[in-house]
Amino acid sequence: MTTTGPRLEEITPANLDAALGIHVRPDQEHAVAPVVKSLAEAYVHPAAAWPRLIVDDDRPVGFLMAFLDIDWYEDGRVRRSGLWRLNIAAGEQGRGYGRFAVESVAAELRRRGHDRLYVTWHPGPDGPEGFYLGLGFRPNGETSGGQTVGVKELA
Repeated sequence: MTTTGPRLEEITPANLDAALGIHVRPDQEHAVAPVVKSLAEAYVHPAAAWPRLIVDDDRPVGFLMAFLDIDWYEDGRVRRSGLWRLNIAAGEQGRGYGRFAVESVAAELRRRGHDRLYVTWHPGPDGPEGFYLGLGFRPNGETSGGQTVGVKELA
């Protein structure tokens, strides 16, 4: 089935190899885990993980995984949802698929009644900070695993 514009697909046996074939540019590999690790994490955290293949006209162009209602500090005080992973294929970057991914996660979180979208990013000049800031995320002063925590209001 051919469609116009990007869409999300659930990961299934039929598209698993396509998802596993998504690779970022070599200079970005330090900043985002490969899809295979994300899918392993989704397998062991099925209630929290929302993995999706990004497809445009039946061509796999990226992968995203959201996290849903995780216990942020692991003490029951704060639950958060947001973008866990974003891998846009090396040859597909700069075409709006990253923006589409973030907007898709935001729409899913709104549908679930959330008013904030969280993300973490690798700090430094070679990280995606400019991308996330350009989409309206703002650092909230926290770090998680050495990464900057950003939040975007969904209201």
